[in-house]
Amino acid sequence: MEILWWHWVVLGFALILSELAIPAFFMVWFGLGSFLVAALLALSPTLSLTGQVLIWTIFSVALTVLWFSVFKRSYHKVLIGRSSAQLVGETGIMANPVAPFKNGKVRFQRPLVGSDIWECVADEEIGEGIRVRVEKVEGNIVTVKKLKG
Repeated sequence: MEILWWHWVVLGFALILSELAIPAFFMVWFGLGSFLVAALLALSPTLSLTGQVLIWTIFSVALTVLWFSVFKRSYHKVLIGRSSAQLVGETGIMANPVAPFKNGKVRFQRPLVGSDIWECVADEEIGEGIRVRVEKVEGNIVTVKKLKG
């Protein structure tokens, strides 16, 4: 049986549509590999079946590896809608002093996530009027650290 270029196109569409049943987002790359083999076969119709399958395998694996190495999930964590996305790294001035077991308040130059004054905690004692930077956000309390200089 001779495999023609359009057979690879049909296989490609079938593989991409199978992604609807197997939502792991890797069947798409096997389908795109089929399209690439179809394009090569249209340019060079004398390619053997073994060569076609080998090229399809190489393209499919290469596209899959490229996808998972370039677009790692850890690189694309979305912080939109989280207060930490807008607060971490911001600098403000202490409105009320803070100590290790006593919450204080920090004032920002502009309102952040709806307020310009936030309750804060710190690992050291920081007096009123000292510039601080937000290190992390836990609920509606920020952890601050005194800026050097």
